Amino acid sequence: MKTELTTLLPALRRFAYSLTGSMHDADDLVQNTLLRILKSPPPEDVLLAKWAFKICRNQWIDDYRSQKVRTLATAKPELQAENYSDGEADVINDITLDEVNLAMNSLSDEQREVLSLIAVQGLSYSEAADILAIPAGTIMSRLARARVNMVNYFKQPNGSMA
Repeated sequence: MKTELTTLLPALRRFAYSLTGSMHDADDLVQNTLLRILKSPPPEDVLLAKWAFKICRNQWIDDYRSQKVRTLATAKPELQAENYSDGEADVINDITLDEVNLAMNSLSDEQREVLSLIAVQGLSYSEAADILAIPAGTIMSRLARARVNMVNYFKQPNGSMA
């Protein structure tokens, strides 16, 4: 299982980043996902990749809910961390990533999950449907709405949803 997890790690990290929008949060999410996988390995009839993506998604939902509660409790500016970047390339990359992150964050959670699994991870509709436990038709409709919303987002002068 160690070799399979090592092979799966880059895809899992990309998926976690697409959910969290932060490399630090994505690394934490991947670490927690791996801990949960190692604590309770997948059943023999379940593919490790599907199991890992499902655990990652569920862990993100749990973390998101917890963070929302903490944010409401500690919404003080002096507690916010500042981000620093080095060099012109990092700034350009940050702007591009920030724009994509803003566009992704403008989507609903359901649309963002589907777009991430299909467009970022390259999964098929049926694989994404298995991971999210929803019909493939729902995957296609959420993906279509996510694509339309992303296009509309980038058509706006300030990059906001219409």
